[in-house]
Amino acid sequence: MNYKQIQTAIIDKDLAPVYFLMGEEPYYIDKLIKLFSENILNNEEKELNQIIVYGKETTTEQIISQAKQFPFGSERRVIIIKEAQDLKNIESLDSYIEKPQPNTILIIAYKGKSIDKRKKFGKTLAKKCIVFESKKLYENKVPVWISEYVNKRGYKISNEATLVLAEHLGSNLTKIENELEKLTLVIEKNQEITTELIERHIGISKEYNIFELQNALGKKDILQANKIINHFSANSKTYNIIAIINSLFSFFQKVMLYHFAKNKDRQSLSNLLKINPFFITQYQIAAQHYSKKQLFYIFTYLKEYDLRSKGLNNKSTSTQELLKELMFRITHI
Repeated sequence: MNYKQIQTAIIDKDLAPVYFLMGEEPYYIDKLIKLFSENILNNEEKELNQIIVYGKETTTEQIISQAKQFPFGSERRVIIIKEAQDLKNIESLDSYIEKPQPNTILIIAYKGKSIDKRKKFGKTLAKKCIVFESKKLYENKVPVWISEYVNKRGYKISNEATLVLAEHLGSNLTKIENELEKLTLVIEKNQEITTELIERHIGISKEYNIFELQNALGKKDILQANKIINHFSANSKTYNIIAIINSLFSFFQKVMLYHFAKNKDRQSLSNLLKINPFFITQYQIAAQHYSKKQLFYIFTYLKEYDLRSKGLNNKSTSTQELLKELMFRITHI
């Protein structure tokens, strides 16, 4: 079942005896656990019939014992296992999963990875319970996720603001949601979320961010690129060099893809580069300033400075100086 199907089942109270929630993306697992804990039982029923434990603090024997108990003063008993990835011998639950107590709803939250579906326990899960796999959202999908999240709540967000948030916060959906919730508390429904609002209320600079650095580099605006990199260097705790290098690699990789694209209409390029058509012009301009040969050298520089930032072939140069060196080499290629 997918997230929406399970969400509907919880609201309708059309529930299976066992749910196994697993995967690299904790956001949707946490959301479902919250729905399960808040919507199956009322407050009075929860006192005696809702048990929440953590994988490190319990055993499979204790879980099975709790799950086999009958509800008291309620139609259902709810057992929620958080951080089940820390539970020892989790495979021992298969005996219960094969024949669960029909009045118990057992929810297992197994975060950070997935159970191998080819093995016996994985096959038991697939056959006997509802399995939900929460896959990590690729970074190129994050701007679309942000835009959809904002629109569903009746707000608007500019393309630039979407990209600034995605570049600054990465693919941490929980963190993105928290920051967006802060914004919705201070703006009206008909007001668009802009880079100015993000700077004012979240603290992400509308001028000094990775998106603006990419934009300056794409235009070969050396003065602006150096201003931004100097700001990054002066605030190295906020702007991590490895994250900056990774973002620049992704940017120049798209520029290279632009060069090789046979069909250069906006929609085809949007699909190829996995970006909003709004941003195609940025890569078109960058391709005019950087040849394929120059891009090859840039990738070499990025790899070199990534290794140096991690201490390889670098005895004493600070990350701040490494950033400035890298920027000089890219802009003077």
